[in-house]
Amino acid sequence: MTSAALHLAAPTLVERRLLNVATHLTAFVERRIAARAERREIANDLLREQQARRQDPRAVEHLLAQMGVPRR
Repeated sequence: MTSAALHLAAPTLVERRLLNVATHLTAFVERRIAARAERREIANDLLREQQARRQDPRAVEHLLAQMGVPRR
């Protein structure tokens, strides 16, 4: 191969910049995906915690009695 052929095989300035932009864009998207997954995991944990709490069946009656609402 001649030096001219090797020079043509190297990426141009525009191609190098496009590769750089693509690398930065990929990193940005991966950070967003990771942040979204973390938020989803936190939301799922909160939902599980809320669903796992036992409701006191007398709590509503107690609150209504405090407000002075007559029972049926």
